[in-house]
Parts: sequence; C-alpha cells; structure tokens
Amino acid sequence: MLNRMTVKNFKAWHDAEIEFGKITGFFGTNSAGKSSLLQFLLLLKQTKNATDRGLVLDFGSPDDLVNLGSFGDVIHKRDQTGRMSWNLAWKMPEELEIVLRKGVPNELSIKSDSLETCCKVGLSRDYPRNYRMGYKFDGSMYSLEVLESSEKKFKLHTDNPDFSFIRSPGRAWPLGSPVKTHLFPDEIRWLYQNADFLNEFEKAYEDLIDSIYYLGPLREYPRREYQWAGSSPKDVGQRGERTIDAILAARRDGEKRNFGPRTWNIPFEKMIARQLKQLGIIHDFRLDEIAKGSNLYHAMVKTSSASPPTTLADVGFGVSQVLPALVLLYYVPEGSTILMEQPEIHLHPKVQSELADVMVSAVVSRKVQLIVESHSEHLLRRLQLRVAETDDNDERKISSGDVKLFFVSENKGKADVADLYLNQWGEIENWPYEFFGNEMDELASIAEASLKKKLGQPARKHML
Repeated sequence: MLNRMTVKNFKAWHDAEIEFGKITGFFGTNSAGKSSLLQFLLLLKQTKNATDRGLVLDFGSPDDLVNLGSFGDVIHKRDQTGRMSWNLAWKMPEELEIVLRKGVPNELSIKSDSLETCCKVGLSRDYPRNYRMGYKFDGSMYSLEVLESSEKKFKLHTDNPDFSFIRSPGRAWPLGSPVKTHLFPDEIRWLYQNADFLNEFEKAYEDLIDSIYYLGPLREYPRREYQWAGSSPKDVGQRGERTIDAILAARRDGEKRNFGPRTWNIPFEKMIARQLKQLGIIHDFRLDEIAKGSNLYHAMVKTSSASPPTTLADVGFGVSQVLPALVLLYYVPEGSTILMEQPEIHLHPKVQSELADVMVSAVVSRKVQLIVESHSEHLLRRLQLRVAETDDNDERKISSGDVKLFFVSENKGKADVADLYLNQWGEIENWPYEFFGNEMDELASIAEASLKKKLGQPARKHML
C-alpha cells in the first residue's frame, strides 16, 4: 500500500507531497493538477511495463494508460533544463529480509515491511540523464549516483555505516546508467561481490506497481451484446471495456466475495448485482448467453421488481458507467491500489452518496487502497458521515485516520495542494474558501430575488 509520494517538476507541480490513506480523495478546481498526480503513478506503471529497456520514462501513445507527449511536455513550465524527481514510500504485504554480509561471523541482515524508492532524472537531446536512483530500506539508502566528473558514469553508493559494496577483483569496467528509473544495471551483479540483494528491492517495487489498477473518467458505451473468448483480464480496462469479461471469468472460476466481517461469501456476479441494487439504480442484473456455445452474452437488468428484463443498452446511462467501478473494486486482488477518476460520472446525487458506502465496504472487507479524483460533494459528505459514525478502534469501519483528503488549486501557473484535516467527528477543520462554490451566497441571492419578485421589483442580475 502506498504511504507517501513526493513529486517535483512534473507538469503543473513544482513540488507536491502526498500522504496516502486507505481512501485518498483529490478535490478542487478544473485543470488545477488533480489528474496529474494520478497520471504520474500511471507513468511509472507504463514505464515498468515497457518492453524497451532503453526508455528512461515511457510517455506513452494514444492507446496507452497515459499519453503525455515528451519530456518537454511533462517537465514543469516546459523547462527542459530542469530535473524531475520523485520518492515513493510503501508498505509491503510481508516483511522483506535482506542479508548484506553472508557467511561471515558478524553476518548482517535487516528486516522491514516498508520500502522507499527515489529517483531524479533529466533528459537531453543526446543522453538520458539519470542523476540518482535508489532504494531506502530501514533508514539506509542504496543508490546509483552519477560521478561528478561525468554525466555518463555512475557509482554504487550506500550511506549504511555498517556496510559497503565490494568490487570484484580485476573488473574495472564502468557501471551503466539505471534502467527505466527503477532497475540497477545488469552488470552490477558481476561487478560487485555483494550486490545481489538489490534484486529484492527491484522486485518489491515491481510488485507494488503491478498492484496498481486504474479506471479513467470516460467509460465505454453499453452494448447490446458482448463477446467473451474465455479470457481472464487483470482488471476492467481504463474505459471499463473488459468489465463483462471480468464478471464472466469470475463466474467460470467460482469466485466469491462478501460484504465484510461476519457476512456470507456469495458468487461474484450476485455480489455485483446486490451492489447495483444497493445503489438504488436497478433491481436485478445478470449475464445471459444468447445461445449455448455462442460466447455471446446479453447484460440483462430489471429496473424494478415489476419491470421486464431489458439489456444494459436500453436503461439509463448511469448503470453502465458505474458498473466498471463496482467490478474493479471487487475483482482485483486483495491489497491492490485502485486509481479512479470521477467514479461518480452520470450518477444521481443520491447514488453518488451510496457509491461512497460501496467504496468504504470494499476498502474494509478487501483491504484495497482507493485513490479517487472527484468533483462530487455528495461522495465527500458521505465519507464525512461514515467517519463521524465510527469509533476509531472499530476495524470494521472507516476512521478519520484512514481517510486523506486534498484540495488542489492553481496559483500563478503552479498547482497547490492543501491537506484537509478530517477529525474524528467527520469535520474538515480547514475547509477551503468556496470548496464547492459559495452555497450561502447562492441561498441569499435566491431569497433576495424571490423577495424582490414578490414586491414587484426587478431582481439583481449576476454576471456569469
């Protein structure tokens, strides 16, 4: 689970530091930089998955998770002499033990369940400049750093006072640059006698990145029929295009889920149907094969107990838009980190509030981490309510310490982030000015216009 992220010189962000919770919400004005924080994590995921090991950062193409253009497009204020840097700190599912000195009387081994990766990178026309890449484990850094005398030669370094890297005798070849900003060069393993443990850091990082899943703000239109070739997708796709595949794969594999402690496991498909019903948008949901062996399916819904079944394409648009969000929450492995942009899109305000309850249920029952970019006041208010109702010691519910909220705004061409403090009573103690507009001014203006209209006076016009 992600604990902390710092990013410098990425798009609108000169400097950002984010502490993540079990549920993290980014709110704020349009084009202020909220989505950029999620895009940065997707950039790291895309880079890790790139087949070209020569890429420093994979900025993507139209069909990728993100399509960011080039280094000049993502560096803050397009200053191509600048350097991007970042730190990611996370907690691993299990303790990691590394042995720094093997087979000696005072053998040194270290255990921890937390790890941090650090990177600083700049790009020029002729050479990717990776000035530093490394991992911090149990308070000590193990890094690859550029030599002061050259931008292309690197040294392996640690600030651990109880350990030093030992070069293999007779091998004076120089070290290469980091690979993809998170991998040490391959030759480290034979140039140094005691660097094998670095593999453990790289694997832990890749496990973290693999556990991040994403649902974008724009979802696919519902179809009248869906074809399934028996695939088992890892997620629902960034537009929800693999949602039906995921449900059918879970049905075939006998996957079951529950609503939390002391509740029964039920088949995955029924779980999703119950969640849709709980949201109050339909009465029933199921997938029917059109003809046996055809691999073609109808997504059938009933809007009420008395209504006839109809296809997903023939009901309100909101059902097909929220379905990928529900499936993603319950389909990905436990302990995953889920990124969602505007999960409330096309939903009635009441349903937005109910969606917050579904999110809380998934976070508690499946131990997933949820990072949401949203404009929904109703979703935020429901989170506040659930925190206010919860004893901080009740592990079955969400507490104030589990929820991190941020308000993002633009200030003179830079993105600013305010950490909103949510107390145990569900109150935001440092509520930003006009967070969701000025509601009291609107109410006062309505009352004034109404009174003047009753008195026969022209209402004051407001400039839009």
